[in-house]
Amino acid sequence: MAPPTNEPRYNDRIRVPKVRLVDADGSQVGIVSIEDALARARAAELDLVEVAAQADPPVCRIMDYGKFRYEEAQRLKESRKKTIQITTKEVKFRPKIGKGDFDTKIRHMLEFLEEGHKVKVSLQFRGREMAHPELGKKVLDEVLEQLGPIARVDTEPRLDGRSMTMVLSPDKKAAANSKKPIAKPNPDAKTA
Repeated sequence: MAPPTNEPRYNDRIRVPKVRLVDADGSQVGIVSIEDALARARAAELDLVEVAAQADPPVCRIMDYGKFRYEEAQRLKESRKKTIQITTKEVKFRPKIGKGDFDTKIRHMLEFLEEGHKVKVSLQFRGREMAHPELGKKVLDEVLEQLGPIARVDTEPRLDGRSMTMVLSPDKKAAANSKKPIAKPNPDAKTA
């Protein structure tokens, strides 16, 4: 059975006449025949592993293949740990939203942005509200005014069918520059 395509070839699976050989301690041996390289690997009771298949001739190294695969898996696992998962949270508004509801949603959005999540702000229109998209734009502008110090706009507000959406992401520079706590929702703010 052939190894998966993303795995390096090793031992008898290497099908080239000559290889550039690197021995177990990392020193260059030079260009040798595949038979000679396999004989050296067997003498050292190790495997011959192709580490650079695209080179001409391919580079092979004498090493323990099981240990090599284990170390590769550990490196991959570590790199996955270091990547930060950024999720997109969605907060839905209506054109005629009450003040208390607006403030609560702003507070939730602040929490999401402080945690490093992107926030999709969507505004749903129903019935005759579609005749006045400027009311929705006004609500989204108010959201931007409230969250301006810590958020930047990734996607500008746009009307998409019966909803108007925009995407905000945390602004790392602005959050780092402002040593003072982030402003909480403005009680005097006017909503539609």
